[in-house]
Amino acid sequence: MLASAFARAGLGSLKYQTSLCSRALFSKTFKPSGSPFSTCARAQWPALLKLSNALGVSPRSFHRAKPSSIKPTVVPLTERLHATRPRFFFSNAVQPSGGAASPVLPVLSPASVGHWLKGCGALVFAVIVVGGVTRLTESGLSITEWHPIAGCLPPSSEEAWDVEFDKYKATPEFKILNQSITMDEFKSIFYMEWSHRVLGRLIGVAFIVPAAYFAIRKKLTASLPKKLLGMALLIAAQGVIGWYMVKSGLEDSIIEVNAVPRVSQYRLALHLGTAFVLYGGLMGTGLAALSDWNWAHGGLWSKVVDGRSPRDVIRNPLVRKFKKFTWAMTALIFLTAISGAFAAGLDAGMMYDEFPYMGGRLVPPKDELLDRAYAKKSDCSDLWWRNILENPTMTQFNHRWLAVSTYIATGALCATTLLPSYRAVLPPLTKHFAHVAFGVANIQLALGISTLLYFVPVSLAACHQAGSVALFTLMVHILTSLRRPGQAARTWRQAWAMASKKSH
Repeated sequence: MLASAFARAGLGSLKYQTSLCSRALFSKTFKPSGSPFSTCARAQWPALLKLSNALGVSPRSFHRAKPSSIKPTVVPLTERLHATRPRFFFSNAVQPSGGAASPVLPVLSPASVGHWLKGCGALVFAVIVVGGVTRLTESGLSITEWHPIAGCLPPSSEEAWDVEFDKYKATPEFKILNQSITMDEFKSIFYMEWSHRVLGRLIGVAFIVPAAYFAIRKKLTASLPKKLLGMALLIAAQGVIGWYMVKSGLEDSIIEVNAVPRVSQYRLALHLGTAFVLYGGLMGTGLAALSDWNWAHGGLWSKVVDGRSPRDVIRNPLVRKFKKFTWAMTALIFLTAISGAFAAGLDAGMMYDEFPYMGGRLVPPKDELLDRAYAKKSDCSDLWWRNILENPTMTQFNHRWLAVSTYIATGALCATTLLPSYRAVLPPLTKHFAHVAFGVANIQLALGISTLLYFVPVSLAACHQAGSVALFTLMVHILTSLRRPGQAARTWRQAWAMASKKSH
């Protein structure tokens, strides 16, 4: 009972508790001679056994304890809270040792879960950029088959390279565009596409293996397994969508007469859009896990230092309005990125290499924007949507003005944080990310204009695509900074506050 009382009060380390308890039992009234299993010791054995079970040590260790040589050690509050961590992620709560009066805490994912999810998000960021370079270098159709396991390794002999080259020679891209390509040039585009596919496989392994580990070790918050399952399905779907996209550029039936061999812009946009959704899910969930862990252990929520609780901040009408604005901004950035995928799929960046004009005008002629040649129905009822999605001139026009709208909206978001009314209620972390977002928007606009003026060089276009992901990332950060901590984190925070009061 003495050890249990010490453990509940959090007054010292295990060694110190053992020292005090052994001092109490082996005092002047209880001096065993020789072995701890003397007659007197055997009489006290039930008490020793109960004490050892409470402390988690061997009963035989008591006769070796030297209380005078053991100094008390203060156990950090974080470790004392950790001692009550549950072992089952599917249980609502656990009852730690120490009796019915001990605190009850739900499962809270450790910080390592958040770092792992952010690492997977960084890999998705990389695969988006590499995929953009693959598209820009026209390397995507160099591998004509999809073998998830056997395709992990490139050809290892000249004979194997000849086989792959012969397969490529049967594609429309080789027959129409690349009949003069050499083996070395083929290897260059092959390795580009191969690296993109291998990086995608790496994401799958980097996600599935740690997810299984955390699930087996019961370290996942109750709401997290369903989210991880959804992300795992998205990763698997990305592989299927990627091959579905590549296949569109390999079939003669899809390619029109006298058309340039390329993948379907619809499937390209689907592939990129799914990648953005996956990236947002990974980064948002990872940031939320880290934020919950930090706040549950006494840290600041979004760097708010004036004593306001997250609930009070989030319920403020101005904060709610700002959060809705951020969600709209996130949707606008996503839409702009998807329009960029259509522009890339149609090589629309080659149409006009000037800004802000297009052929000397802000708006091209109507017959260029709404070309009847793209309508498939006799009544031209599909004129508008087909020109929006299939006409390179209209696609570039849409993308450039969506980009300008994104820039203006990001500036407005940043300016809102400078208004006295908003500046007083928004968390410091939210304002910081809004300011950084406007800086990134300036760089992104400059990259987009430079890409047009220099006729879409690979380096600038790849940086432009990376900039869109960076801007999207900052919106995720802003939304996370305005997120209320989860139920598990709130319970842990209450326990931390109670333990902190007792320790003082």
